[in-house]
Order: sequence, then C-alpha cells, then structure tokens
Amino acid sequence: MALWAQMTPKLQYLPTETLNELYPDTFPLDVRHYLAGWIEEQRWENFDVDNMEQEPQARRLLDQMVHLLQEVAQHNPNVVERVKLQHISRNLSVFQQQPMQLVRTVRDILRKESHLLAQVGLHHNFPPFQQIPQDPLATNGTPQPAREDGKTDVDKLVLKVLEIQSCRQTLHQLQEDLNWEKQEMESIQGQNELDPQHSDQVTRQNRIQQLEYNYSVCAKKRMQLLQEAVCALELCQSCLILRIKSWRWEQYRATIGLHFDDNLGPLQTWCEQLLGVNSNLRQELMLVKRDHGGVEQFHTLQESLAHLLQTLIQNSLVVDKQPPQVIKTQSKFSTTVRYLLGEKMAPGKPVLLKAQIITEAQARQGVVPNENVGELINSTAILEHNTASKNTCATFRNMSIRKIKRADRKGSESVTEEKFALLFTTELTITGCESPYSIQTISLPVVVIVHGSQEINAMATIIWDCAFSEPNRIPFIVPERVPWKQMCEALSSKFMSEVQTQQGLDRYNFHFLAQKTFDQPDISEDFSNMPVSWAQFNKEVLPGRNFTFWQWFEGVMDLTKKCLRDYWSEKLIFGFIGKQHLHVILQNKPNGTFLLRFSDSEIGGITIAYVGPSDNGGRKIQNIQPFTKKDLDSAGLGDRIRDINCITHVYPDLPKNEVFKKFFTGNVMEKFIYFSNSTQIVKLVLPQSTPPYMPEQMPGQGPLYTSPMPQAPSSEEIDMEALEGILSSICQNTNKDLH
Repeated sequence: MALWAQMTPKLQYLPTETLNELYPDTFPLDVRHYLAGWIEEQRWENFDVDNMEQEPQARRLLDQMVHLLQEVAQHNPNVVERVKLQHISRNLSVFQQQPMQLVRTVRDILRKESHLLAQVGLHHNFPPFQQIPQDPLATNGTPQPAREDGKTDVDKLVLKVLEIQSCRQTLHQLQEDLNWEKQEMESIQGQNELDPQHSDQVTRQNRIQQLEYNYSVCAKKRMQLLQEAVCALELCQSCLILRIKSWRWEQYRATIGLHFDDNLGPLQTWCEQLLGVNSNLRQELMLVKRDHGGVEQFHTLQESLAHLLQTLIQNSLVVDKQPPQVIKTQSKFSTTVRYLLGEKMAPGKPVLLKAQIITEAQARQGVVPNENVGELINSTAILEHNTASKNTCATFRNMSIRKIKRADRKGSESVTEEKFALLFTTELTITGCESPYSIQTISLPVVVIVHGSQEINAMATIIWDCAFSEPNRIPFIVPERVPWKQMCEALSSKFMSEVQTQQGLDRYNFHFLAQKTFDQPDISEDFSNMPVSWAQFNKEVLPGRNFTFWQWFEGVMDLTKKCLRDYWSEKLIFGFIGKQHLHVILQNKPNGTFLLRFSDSEIGGITIAYVGPSDNGGRKIQNIQPFTKKDLDSAGLGDRIRDINCITHVYPDLPKNEVFKKFFTGNVMEKFIYFSNSTQIVKLVLPQSTPPYMPEQMPGQGPLYTSPMPQAPSSEEIDMEALEGILSSICQNTNKDLH
C-alpha cells in the first residue's frame, strides 16, 4: 500500500476534474481505497493488453477483485457504505466482456498516481513529496519474496498497543505524583498569607492542578487509543479472514488447474499476532475499568473484543489437504485439517477432531446436523502439534465411507450429481480464555460413488461446480448455464493441469469443441457468448454418439497425459479440429501431408488425417483408424508415423522424419501393414517372426510394408482374396513361401 499511503493525503488538493479523470465511474475511488493493498500486490505491468491469450488471467483478477469487494462490504458496519460497495461490485461486471480493459484501467490509474507523486509543487498547499519505494529486486533481477500478509497493519497495531501501555504507565506515574503532592499539601495546609511557607503551599496547589490536568488529558488519550486500536483490529482481522477465504477459494480453483500457493505459514503468523493483540487489548481494557469503574463505553469495547476473539478462533480451522472430491464407498482416503492457532491452545487433555459427512442441504444450514447421512470409518483424529514445523494438524489417514444415504432425486438427476461435504468439529480452549469454543469447518464439495464406472460423471459434477460457482455462494449453488468463453477457460486450464503441460487449447480447438457441443457445423460462427448448459456438458450425449461431451473430452485428456504429452507440448498435435476446417487447410497441400487430430468418433483416440490420391487421379483427405492407449502402449505414435509410407510431411510442410525423429525407437515389438480404402487406413498386425528389415527400407527407418501396395478392397471388411494378395506381395519381397 506504499503508493496509496502517499496518495491519500494528496487527494484533498486535487481538482474535482482531475479526480474524476483519475478514478472513472467504471473504477471509482472506493475500489482503489478499500482494495489498495491487494491492487498494488498484483503485477499489472506484466500484461500485454493486446494479447488475448492473457484474458483468462485478467478475468481471474476481476473475479478476485469482485470477491474481495463483496467481503469488504459484508464486514463494513456502516450500512450506507455497505450498500454502496455492493452496488460497485455489481457494476464491475462491465469488465466481464473485456477483462483486459480492467487491466488497462488499473494500470493507467497506478501510472497516473506515480506521475502525480513524482511532481513537486502541484499546489501551493501540497506538503513535500516523498520518493515512492519500488519493489526490491534481487541482484539477478528477480523479485524478492513478498512481505508476509498483513505485516504492515499488524506492526501498526502492535505499536498502538505499546502506546496504550505507555499511556497506562504514564497515568500510573502521574497518579503516584499526585498522591504524594496531596499528602504534602495536607501537612502544610492552614498557613495564612504572611506565613513563609504560604508560597510553598501555592506552588504545590498549582502543581496538583497541573498533575490533575495532565492525568485527565492522558486518561482521555488512553481511552481514545483503545477505541482506535479496537477499530484497527477489526479492520485488520477482516482482511485476515478475507485472506483465509481467498486461500480456500484458490485451493478449490486448483481443481481446474489454476495456480495455488498452499503455504499457510504467513496466515498462521497473522492469526497468532492478532490473538496476541486481542489479549493485550482485553487486558488493558480491564485495567481501565479498574481505574475508572464500569462505563457503558467500556462494555461496548469489551463486547467487540469478545466477538473478534470468537470469530478469529472459529476461522482458524482450515482443511489443509482436502479429501478426494470423488470418493468411492468402501475405499480408503485421507485428509488433513490444520488449526492456525494451535500453539495457543491450552495444555491439558487432547483435542479430538470429529468428521461426519453432510448433504448439500445440511451444509447450507451452517450448524452441526443431528441426522447422519453416511457412515464414516476412522472418523476421529487428534490435533497434534509438531514443534519442528510449528503446525497443529489432525490427519485422517484411513478414512472410509461405509454407506451413504441419498436424498430424493428430482427428474433425471443422477447420483453422480449429488454433492456432499465432510464436516469437521471440535471443542478447544485457548490459553488466557476461560470458556472452551466449539469450532467447525467443511471440506470442498465431494461426490460419493459406489462403482468406478461412475467416476468420470462424478468428476464432471465437480469440474462444473468448481469452474462456475461464485466465491460467496450458498453451498453448493452453481449456475445451470454459463457463457461458452467461460467454459473455454475452464477446459484449457484443466487440460494443461491434467496433462502437465504449458501448451493450452487454441481458438481453433475451442471453435471445434463449440461445434460439437452446440451441434452447429457452421465454421464461421462466433460462439463466445452462447450459453452452454450443464446438460450439454455431461447429461445429453453428443449428436450421433453414445457419450457426452465431458466423457469424450476427459478421454482425450487421459490419452494425452499417458501417451502424448511430449507431442502435444511441442505442438505436433493439432488436436481438436472438424472435418470442414480440416478440408480447408489441407485441400491445397500435396499428397503425403498429414496432421494429428483427436478422434471425434470414439473416446480416447488420436487419428492421422492426410492427403492421398483418389481413384480418379486427384487428391482426397483420408483418416487413419484412431489409435487408442492400448495401441500406443504396444508401439508409440512416433514409430507408427515412421512406418506409414503414405504420409511424408506434417502440416504445414515439415518432413516427418526430421520432426518425429526423436520419438523413433529401434525396438519395434510389432510389425504393421497399413492400407487404405475409401474412408480409412486399416491395420494388420503381423507375427513377430516377420523379418525386421525389408528391401525397401531406408537408412535409419523401420520396416516399410507399403511398397508395392496392392489396391485395397472397397469394403472395410478384408475378404480372403484381398488378404491373400497382400500376403503374396509380402512373401515375394521376403523370399518366403505363402504357406
């Protein structure tokens, strides 16, 4: 907040026109004020506002900004400010269509502020300007580790408490001096004006009056400091709870592959510091009450501190390691719950944490339910403190759901659409607090299945819930429809995370995926704002297929992760492309040009589309029968590409033997024959006794069984006559007898 801290006192000297220009209606001054720290922590200058590939990152910043502003509004005690902030957070949706405009706006504001601060004497009443501190850089130019969350605010709070304590000590000294002077005054009272000691009496009387005045001023200052400290603690703790909620939200968004820093250390330090401040303030308040008696003002501050303490204690319980979000009954799983105030727990009996499974409806109620909807095995664990790591955690290592009671489903709702959660509860006592506190927290939503065949559909429920739910939603409400561009962001993030690659999906991939989803083959249509429904995602089967969009997409991810990661990362796979687009980019290419595309006719397959000769002497585009994981486990994609003679150059015009050479192996376990008919190339697997080299073999290549190549039958079925012709050709080349 260094920039804003310097900018704030200057605002009063700026003309109204300058303020309006600096903070437009789309990004009012309130947002800059309440989110100052967060805004200055983001790296707006790293964006290229003309690079649309950075739109997902910009939209994530927008979502987080709206979330933070809503949290600030929720905790603002002033109802007028609260309504105003809620209205502003809704208005920020203007950036949803163009999130890069938000980046441009915020970046321009920060630049203008820096420019203003760099000028001296903008107004004759301006106080001297200070140099704006820059982010420290290491000697190699990389940023140094960021400061601990909330460190500046907590440091100010600690200084405020020290000031209160110093004020109390001053008051104590003043009271002692006053008592002494009054005692001395009593010993010399009664002298008349002619008495030599009369002047001493007057002096002492004046000193007593001065001490009483100083005491009164110091007592008022003490009370004012207490009030300021409690207000500052409220704001600082609100920021802390915001950060904890943001941490949980980022943990959830990691489900679809978004970045997540799981380090809870800074948050734990922040919690412990605020607990210490609260304890010191409660102690100071008790001393004030002792000195001044019961005043309504003291009672209000005491209630505020008690409420802050309870809120802090309750919000310090977090699920550090989430359980699997798809859980199969009768199978073991683990989860870890961490208490951020573990070092402050009162010593004595062990603190037992209990877990139970709850329904979506029970999660909305926010209280511990009386009814059990599932039977959990190994559902208790002790909060144990690790002195080395300073973490206090309860680890459930061998938890299992023995059985589950399902709610009545509506219409076509499936069991894989029903969401549950794990609720963790305990009762503990904090050192310095008389009464124990009952605290609880819940896990991310989970889907419970009874058979492995339900896993893919259950994961679809989780993906949809994670990608499109709002941060502050009622558990576990999620939109039924979302814009296609939001779907694209979620699919690309999940694909990169699952495959473990930096290469995401491109606009051609997205366009074809939209065509599949909406069953609209028009190649020129823009689908960005078209709403896609949950039913289209994973309830309705794709046109002409027996599987849903998600089942098909998940199959592609699984194949790419297990067999094709390096090919995809090096952009050797075109990926998702329709036949119309395929025809457009290959129609003028020479014979032998090919590209790799994911099959749209079966789950988890990759095929080769290539330009080959037609029966009338022209060219036509043909597709090889898709390779599945089973196929690629027996021989890799590189070897298969090497052994197909009719493909020579990968699109646009790169020789395959150069591009795929690194993927060729010398140990081909099977020998393949590929021959084409009117629609595809069919594969035959020869016995391993087939000689490993053929007369037509080129140096550095594997066996080439396509020259000479007999004409394939028109049917996809291979009759005996055609098979005999193929084998005869092979035997002629290998000097083997047909029989």
